[in-house]
Amino acid sequence: MRMKGKFIELFGWYGTCAIILAYASISFNYISPTDPTYQLLNLTGALGIVMETLYKKDYQPAVLNIIWAVVGLIALIKMFS
Repeated sequence: MRMKGKFIELFGWYGTCAIILAYASISFNYISPTDPTYQLLNLTGALGIVMETLYKKDYQPAVLNIIWAVVGLIALIKMFS
């Protein structure tokens, strides 16, 4: 696998871990859904998955995670405006 492919796969794994960490963090009351950390983990996690799924031409999870990232971005913008 080329270096670009390895980086993309690593970012995809980061995305998966970030979203799971965000979910676990609110589920166990470590952070709240209104915490910017939660939204940032969701946003960056979704972008990681988008990058990998588009690279692999797997469009259904790409679309889902584009929407997930947009929701996270809007939430962050609302928090800081």
